[in-house]
Amino acid sequence: MNGKPLTKSQLSSSLAEKAGITKATAKTVIDAIASIACEEVKEKGEFTIPGIGKLVISNRSARMGRNPATGEEISIPARKVLKFRVAKACKDSVLD
Repeated sequence: MNGKPLTKSQLSSSLAEKAGITKATAKTVIDAIASIACEEVKEKGEFTIPGIGKLVISNRSARMGRNPATGEEISIPARKVLKFRVAKACKDSVLD
């Protein structure tokens, strides 16, 4: 493990090799999945990739925080955040 994540080009090459398709087709598939994921999360609030995990929108409530430089208390407003929840099958596969 070299500590660096796969680049889009490396992922395209690996997908092309495993699926028996061209690198250009693999890149198109990756782009399409990313586009569909963004659209689905925006529309429905979640997107699942079976066996890998789920992208979900979560509401973070307002809270009080502290400015680390001055120690002053500040109000942090409520907002929506995007989270990724790893599927149990993927978690079990990676952590075993």
